[in-house]
Amino acid sequence: MKSNESRISEFILLGFTDIRMLQLLFFVILLFAYFSTITGNALIIILANIDYRLQTPMYFFLWNFSVLEIGFTTAVIPQTLSHLLTGHKNIPYVSCIIQSFMYFHLGTTEFFLLAVMSYDRYLAICNPLRYPSIMQKSLCTLLLFCCWIGGFLLIIGFFILLLQIPMCDSNILDHFFCDNTPLMKLLCGDTRFLQLFEFVAAVISLLGTLSISVASYINIIKTILTIPSASGRKKTFSTCASHFIVVSITYGSCIFLYISPSQASKVEIGKIVAILNTIVSPLLNPFIYSLRNQQVQEAFKDLLKQVAVFIKGPRKT
Repeated sequence: MKSNESRISEFILLGFTDIRMLQLLFFVILLFAYFSTITGNALIIILANIDYRLQTPMYFFLWNFSVLEIGFTTAVIPQTLSHLLTGHKNIPYVSCIIQSFMYFHLGTTEFFLLAVMSYDRYLAICNPLRYPSIMQKSLCTLLLFCCWIGGFLLIIGFFILLLQIPMCDSNILDHFFCDNTPLMKLLCGDTRFLQLFEFVAAVISLLGTLSISVASYINIIKTILTIPSASGRKKTFSTCASHFIVVSITYGSCIFLYISPSQASKVEIGKIVAILNTIVSPLLNPFIYSLRNQQVQEAFKDLLKQVAVFIKGPRKT
């Protein structure tokens, strides 16, 4: 073992800034965004499970996607909020590894689920007659299970290898959470195979699932263009427009990381991408689906009426 290798019990996260007023400002902004994210996604989950109009494969995948979004943002933001509020930037080694694992596991599972949701829209629009017989509840559950297992299997090998390589003396991570990139910079051993493993996993999870989504939407667009009436084309495309926007935001923020202009700016770019992934994208998703989808809007109005009736209570005779 090299002399500069050591056992690290905790890490120090540099975060966004050392200026106290800015830390408190970021705390307020992130707290509001996190609360809105949890509320919006929880609402999608509730509506999809209580409203009979939303008992379809599309909304089954949607509410499970909201579950992933809640878990994904919760893996990072509460710890970040604690650090911003208290000013303490320490995180135990075990907590750091668990946080990093959960972040990438849930994120990878999201990519797989987005691909499944794209395929679901492809079947619904391009093969409407066969769609009910194909996308039955059992198949939907199996596809969801495969997304979770696939996300786990794809990233577990990386973390097993990561734990085998000793850390150096430095325990400072230039990030606001335990991202893989700053973690790998603290390793003392040969990381070439680990980097290759990470690259292959990224290609499969990002580009592999994106290719499925792109292929699905190419066929969807081809089918829509064959519809003779403009109103028919618009109505058909509206059924998958929300998902298309979510796919664009999710993949766009990740791909942006790989076009950073220089290595020096890659850390700051990584922080920006992480903010987009952990806060902006999960925050926008419920609003994109609810504001653009009439069925969700109607289900939400009915829920408000039921809540109002419950609050008023039974009328006295």
